[in-house]
Amino acid sequence: MSAHVREATVGDSAGIARVRIETWRAAYRGLVPQEVLDRLSVERETILRIERWDEHHADAAAHDLVAVADSEVVGWAFAGRARDPDPPATGELYAIYAIAERWSRGVGHALLMEVERRLIADGHEGAYLWVLAGNARAAAFYEQHGWHADGGRKVEEGMHEERRVRLFSERLGSAPSLV
Repeated sequence: MSAHVREATVGDSAGIARVRIETWRAAYRGLVPQEVLDRLSVERETILRIERWDEHHADAAAHDLVAVADSEVVGWAFAGRARDPDPPATGELYAIYAIAERWSRGVGHALLMEVERRLIADGHEGAYLWVLAGNARAAAFYEQHGWHADGGRKVEEGMHEERRVRLFSERLGSAPSLV
């Protein structure tokens, strides 16, 4: 069954946490230390999401979306205004994930198209995102949708060191329809 995309609610917190953690474990194996992936907890992330819901949704220009199939959250995306001090565009895709069982089945495409539609409606002509260095599958997905590496790089530290590459879409909504 295909998924439909809608605005997320606080009631989706457990589903979003599950999608994010399952996707990290599937997509980042070999790119992120295994002990970091093993420490991830759906329960802990669900609690944090609920506690921080209002804070993360204080900006009306933030778009928190879920893809739902058979009453189950199978994908998630979060986007809004650029957060970096020198962004190449005014919009940013903060996160987008689909459970591995839904890869190459249109969930990511549907989420990305809705994110782009909403960013355009907010007045953003372009947007950017950060992708984990070495994540070839994700980079290929974004490139299919008209995003390209622009040379931006950063290292984030937290649970572990992450090297990220910036991808940029000069014209949102200009990618060919893939579905």
